Amino acid sequence: MSKVPVARRTFLAAGAAALLSTGPYLISPARAQGFAPTKSMRGGANNYRPGAPVVDRIGGGGFMMSGTVRRAGDGAPLKGIRIQIWAHTTEGRESESRSHGATLTNADGMFQLEMPQIVPIFGQPHGHLAYDSGDFETVFLRPVMASARDTSLSAHFVLQPA
Repeated sequence: MSKVPVARRTFLAAGAAALLSTGPYLISPARAQGFAPTKSMRGGANNYRPGAPVVDRIGGGGFMMSGTVRRAGDGAPLKGIRIQIWAHTTEGRESESRSHGATLTNADGMFQLEMPQIVPIFGQPHGHLAYDSGDFETVFLRPVMASARDTSLSAHFVLQPA
């Protein structure tokens, strides 16, 4: 997996503010101490479908969903973590199975998945992401885009062991 491009808008989960100033590659063990677990967001689980398959992309592409996954406490990047992504796009509603897919994190705890352009629903262009695989506590995120014209969105998870 290549380095994820910087998104126009980045959603930082509670406790992950260090990612904004240092980037995902530059956090020293001393600075990573105290990463608080991400809390699920209201509306994050809307139209959730357990078990969405790991895919290379969702639909035709053109929009990039990306982010990082770290362990609570020490901030260590987590490899091989399954992140499920779904959204209302130019090719389908967030309730349709064709708008759902999952991806895995790389050795640096980074993930990315190309998908069709996200479009507004209920007045806000937003995506949905979930960690739901069992080794850590389940987390649902619903980051909102700054503009419907944005072509990328990032979300960052800090996971608490189950």
